[in-house]
Amino acid sequence: MYPLGDLRGLVPIPYVALQDMAIRDTSPLGHHSTLPAGGGRRVPWVCQESDPPEPPKPRLLDRVRHAIETRHYSRRTEKAYIHWIKRYIFFHGKRHPAEMGAAEVAAFLTSLAVQGKVAASTQNQALSALLFLYREVLGIELPWLDDVVRAKRPLHLPVVLTRDEVRAVIQRLHAAPRLMAILLYGAGLRLLECCRLRVKDVDFATNQIVIRDGKGHKDRTTMLPAAVKAELITHLERVRRQHEDDLRHGAGWVELPGALMRKYPNAGRDWGWQWVFPATRIYVDRITGQRRRHHLHESVLQRAVKDAVRGAGIAKPATCHTFRHSFATHLLEDSHDIRTVQELLGHRDVSTTMIYTHVLNRGPAGVRSPADRMFM
Repeated sequence: MYPLGDLRGLVPIPYVALQDMAIRDTSPLGHHSTLPAGGGRRVPWVCQESDPPEPPKPRLLDRVRHAIETRHYSRRTEKAYIHWIKRYIFFHGKRHPAEMGAAEVAAFLTSLAVQGKVAASTQNQALSALLFLYREVLGIELPWLDDVVRAKRPLHLPVVLTRDEVRAVIQRLHAAPRLMAILLYGAGLRLLECCRLRVKDVDFATNQIVIRDGKGHKDRTTMLPAAVKAELITHLERVRRQHEDDLRHGAGWVELPGALMRKYPNAGRDWGWQWVFPATRIYVDRITGQRRRHHLHESVLQRAVKDAVRGAGIAKPATCHTFRHSFATHLLEDSHDIRTVQELLGHRDVSTTMIYTHVLNRGPAGVRSPADRMFM
């Protein structure tokens, strides 16, 4: 017998099959029930507790996302890993990865190199995604993949603009894209490092910029170019007026890294956490309901630089990252120490920085052609 408060999960089961008769039954629970037809016999009822429902098992891709978030990987890494796992599953006719192993992984990676003709970095990214799936999500250790056809990694020299070409491109940019391009070239920032700059990370007193959580989750400092300092101060004054107007209208929030939103609930509206280059529109976060501004999307600067390069008549395939290559090359041309350049760029190994020495007088540029002696 159960009290009325414990009715959840109980299933009434009659002892006797009721035929065409109407009875009023007083059950042990104390309630009455009326059944159609004519009769007056009481039928006892018993209540039996049902098994609790089993929680639904999370889907494979949800498990992958949870494992990535647990390890604090970036959103771009999550997007790339999900993409390659999906392609792997569809490549093998939607078979579950737990039913496959090293042979199927090798076949997929070989297909990327042979049929897809992808770059070596692309194939390595797909391999990393599949290794993460098997090791961290499915708990399966794959043997060494000896049968994979490896894509060849070409040795490309970086595209570098001359100082006059950099000036010609920047002169064709305006407003925020112009400031951002000067920071890319003058401070050696990566594209997303520039887009994600926050107000508190720009130190006008010491002429430094702090890069937070850069590539490899590393922090570093670089210089604030004097050529952009006054213009950047004026830009931030306009951004601050926009932020104050957002606050008056119930907005003014920005996304905070990690768990800072829980630790400091109001920090998302502080001036120091605002983006240096905010977006023009406000969006509503679907989880918190806050009206936020994101940083200016990187595609805005990419399109502006592409148009400026075309307008300057430069035939080189220059992009936003070309400014960073030019920054390092021009510093070495000015006889700055390569270890200093390495620290400013945030390279883990100095061998990565050594590639910029190709423009110095240590190669073809430093050798005089015999044709010059003969005909000039």
